[in-house]
Amino acid sequence: MSEPELKRGFASDNNSGVHPAVMKELLRVNRGHTVGYGDDPFTEKAKELIRKELSDDTEVFFVFTGTGANVLGLTGVMKSWNSVIAAHTAHIETDECGAPEKFSGCKVLTVDTPDGKITPEMLKRHMHGFDFEHHSQPKVISISQVTEMGTVYTPAEVRELADYAHRHGMLLHMDGARIANAAVTLDMPFRAFTTDAGVDILSFGGTKNGMMYGEAVCFLRPGLSDDFKYIRKQGMQLASKMRFISAQFIAYLSGGLWKECASHSNRMARELQKRLKEINGIKITQKVEANGVFVIMPDRAAALLSREYFFYPWNEQISEYRLMTSWDTTSDDVNQFVDRLKVILSELK
Repeated sequence: MSEPELKRGFASDNNSGVHPAVMKELLRVNRGHTVGYGDDPFTEKAKELIRKELSDDTEVFFVFTGTGANVLGLTGVMKSWNSVIAAHTAHIETDECGAPEKFSGCKVLTVDTPDGKITPEMLKRHMHGFDFEHHSQPKVISISQVTEMGTVYTPAEVRELADYAHRHGMLLHMDGARIANAAVTLDMPFRAFTTDAGVDILSFGGTKNGMMYGEAVCFLRPGLSDDFKYIRKQGMQLASKMRFISAQFIAYLSGGLWKECASHSNRMARELQKRLKEINGIKITQKVEANGVFVIMPDRAAALLSREYFFYPWNEQISEYRLMTSWDTTSDDVNQFVDRLKVILSELK
């Protein structure tokens, strides 16, 4: 039986393969025996690399998935009567199947935002009921960097939210599934818009940027979650063969692979944006600041194009679609996709 054709599409950076350097590191650590559950030299090395990027005081816990990182990171600092406030587009609201509420017992409150970015002004309608037993108690503000709309918070914007949270006795969580893309866009080290900007809890991801799987829950201030090792175990996210998560972070962080991959995917998004602007009737709806391009196109054209290139609708009411580039997207992929869209549109006239 012949292998199916695996065409690179624009549905998600999750759909891309694993970078060869990550595969090589996985093979390197796949020798002999070592202690399980994270008590191995590879895991300690990976933690050191993350602490070097964030701060010496960062407490690092590896988990399998981004949902696991977000949900358990929040659970580690919240009680069941607390609430977390996020953008209405946030992954914890739209794409985690109610897991934050189920596992933490906490309420997710949302604010509407046109570009995925929260501002303190948007939060005010939820900032009430403190110390009033009939209301859930706001505890965490959660932001995504890069946002689900492909936009990027500046360090000043993060700091403003962190200060706002801390003034109200709250914490700031960052979903960093695409944190490398943000660092490239900002041309800054990770700590500039995380630790140094006042973020308390970080979900540090790499799966969307060349890794196979695995995320890190990072508590950026000591003592935020003294019992987290038990929460991770109960949450079914403690890997027995943790060296295979750790090895990926070693490959990812030790030689600048994260930057190489994110720089490429961001560049491909700009190429895609440039080519799409050539087409009358195609509207780009968001700033292209990382590796996502949001476009409005005729539904019939999108339906025909998606038979050849998989991608997702974003807002079906306005015929908006999300196009994501990846570390392995090529200029040929971009050109062939746009050229095919042009042909389809001309045939539909």
